[in-house]
Amino acid sequence: MGEHILAEVGDGLGIITLNRPEKINALTREMVADIGAALEAWRDDASVGIVVLRGAGTRGFCAGGDIKAFYESIRGDRHQDFLDFLAEEFAVDSAVATYPKPVVALMDGLCMGGGVGLAGHASVRIVTPRSTVGMPETRIGYSPDVGGTHLLGQAPGRLGEHYGLTAGSMGAGDAIEAGFADLCVAEDALDDVLATLPDLAGLAAPEVAAALEVLHGTPAPRGTSTVASERPWIDAAYAAGTVAEILAALDATPYPGAAAAAAAIRANSPLATETALRAIRAARAEGTLPEALAREHRVAAFLMDHPDLPEGIRAQVIDKDRSPRWVPSDPAELDLASIAGVMPGP
Repeated sequence: MGEHILAEVGDGLGIITLNRPEKINALTREMVADIGAALEAWRDDASVGIVVLRGAGTRGFCAGGDIKAFYESIRGDRHQDFLDFLAEEFAVDSAVATYPKPVVALMDGLCMGGGVGLAGHASVRIVTPRSTVGMPETRIGYSPDVGGTHLLGQAPGRLGEHYGLTAGSMGAGDAIEAGFADLCVAEDALDDVLATLPDLAGLAAPEVAAALEVLHGTPAPRGTSTVASERPWIDAAYAAGTVAEILAALDATPYPGAAAAAAAIRANSPLATETALRAIRAARAEGTLPEALAREHRVAAFLMDHPDLPEGIRAQVIDKDRSPRWVPSDPAELDLASIAGVMPGP
């Protein structure tokens, strides 16, 4: 294993620790490979009954992928290298989703993008009151990947479109409401969870989740679950056919949250938001993670050939001027046919 992944076995547990706390455990290609190797080694290991995914440090489980490396690949015209890395990352996310043993993800603190790809597909997903979960890709001219369109597509009502287009983040309560997490425990109870898990080794994932809920579960703190009460206007506005039509519906909605959502969408790449909208809806219609991952890979290749992606990363991550120049800047000017061309699936 490299220095940024710790893999330990003991007391019936296989514990994978993302160990890059200075970068909030942002994933590199080496880290993805090491996670995949650990999962493969433990698949038929009788000494491992439960796999645990956690992050080192106090800031979060995983901030996502290494965006600067992504930027360098695009600027250096090494698109295929990064597409190959995405294929490897998607394979690990799929392995988590289909693992034959319970996978318990501790989504404490920040869990974004690639972190959701690991934790969001685990069989038992635990948040804490300080968790922040999200798929913020449209903010940089990209579309949710790592199976994010599948998770967003399975969210109740139109919550998937809402979070995907706004690039909004979820607290513990909203993450549970949207189907990105299963239960909440207090931050200082995570060690207790780890101490309990050896007694649960050998149980199926639903039984593990139920036991942890009874023994350590706590209600998500007040104020972290807001979308349940906002579902009526969210479901109505995001039922519109295109981003331009959704924005018109939000503008006509007399709720403060609608105005904030419209402003957030307008700040993001029109190409990315329209692409994300269609990918989320396609994933909802199909309902399977493999189909969503295959589409997300096609979408990545499509967006890497467009100037919005390097411009979005420049504005948000490199220069941090927060003033991206999108092409086009108006969703009404998008070439919808070109976007539709990457959506077909089986």
